[in-house]
Amino acid sequence: MQVFNLEEKNSVLNKFIAEIRDIKMQSDKMRFRRNIERIGEILGYELSKTLNYKETIITSPLGTSKVSVPDEELVICSILRAGLPLHNGLLNYFDNAENSFISAYRHHTSETEFEIKVEYLASPSLEGKTLILADPMLATGLSFINVFNSLKPMGTPKNIHLVSVIGSQQGIDNLQKELPDHVKLWIATVDNELDEHGYIVPGLGDAGDLSFGTKLQY
Repeated sequence: MQVFNLEEKNSVLNKFIAEIRDIKMQSDKMRFRRNIERIGEILGYELSKTLNYKETIITSPLGTSKVSVPDEELVICSILRAGLPLHNGLLNYFDNAENSFISAYRHHTSETEFEIKVEYLASPSLEGKTLILADPMLATGLSFINVFNSLKPMGTPKNIHLVSVIGSQQGIDNLQKELPDHVKLWIATVDNELDEHGYIVPGLGDAGDLSFGTKLQY
């Protein structure tokens, strides 16, 4: 797996990362969602540089111009519910993409142990298309791995891109072991630690709760 870590070069992305981490700003759910969306736009822009393009002729009021435009059949698949703002950011830039949604959540078997359960999937065919799989938090990597496996009946994509906001190095290492070599990971920042509960440290907390409110545990 090829990893593109955008924090390796300073940009305005740093500001959005700082704001979603800041406990004082996290109470503003609208700003939190918008910052995740903006991060999705930046990640999508960087990802777009690796797509295939074709030259087309555009007619303006004063003449014609040759322009190279993306030549890909894209499917954006986001993990519910935390992935929705990130999905919107990607869709802002890839507005002709097809859309796929899948649920994946932690089912705890003990205080510190859990499994990832997938219970919902709505997706078009992925056969021969370019799949963009989005989840804002890459902690252990199990969500990406389980979702990747759950999507296999939908067809074999031509290209696969993973998009995430904050990840752990351990999670990235797990993906490297489990996913095909041609997969590309686009990530805004990487933290070095997971705590005993499998949460990223310093991370930002629960992206789903911060976007949409706390949920009952069952």
